[in-house]
Amino acid sequence: MKSTSLSLPTAAIAILTAVVFAVATVAQAPQAAPPAAGSPPPPPPRVYPAPTNLKVLPKDLSGQQVHEIMEKWEGSLGAHCNTCHTPDPNNIAPNGRPRLNFADDSKKEKSTARLMFTMTEEINRNYVVKIDSSGAPVTCGTCHRGHVGPEPFVIPPDDGPRPSQNPPPAETKPPQPK
Repeated sequence: MKSTSLSLPTAAIAILTAVVFAVATVAQAPQAAPPAAGSPPPPPPRVYPAPTNLKVLPKDLSGQQVHEIMEKWEGSLGAHCNTCHTPDPNNIAPNGRPRLNFADDSKKEKSTARLMFTMTEEINRNYVVKIDSSGAPVTCGTCHRGHVGPEPFVIPPDDGPRPSQNPPPAETKPPQPK
């Protein structure tokens, strides 16, 4: 087999071309575009105020932490903030609608949510942790599965006799006459 080798000037040109190509490729990588002239700057990240009136959640949670918990509860229940929280007619948002008063306890759904949270915490603390390999803890979604009122569990119809869960007793010989 005949070996081909590049001459020194040809090899240098090939290497130089590769370097120029690499630099040009990096230089053309997408960059964050500066805001267009006259366009408003992007809004700052949302800041959630420190929570007040926490009765079952730890009192040292930040506004961001409580917001994240509430988002999980919303998804688990298929609900929205106004399911448990009342509008405040004295606090109007820029969109013209009242903001929610998160500290108000007048809706029964809020006290129900507190009771249900306490129940799931108790189930997890007093029962689930005592089962080896119990898996995930009980959450709102365990029962609700995206519905404010969980759908009732319906036992499947009986299709006839089921096999025994216990092995049959060992066969015994009938008593022999003496």
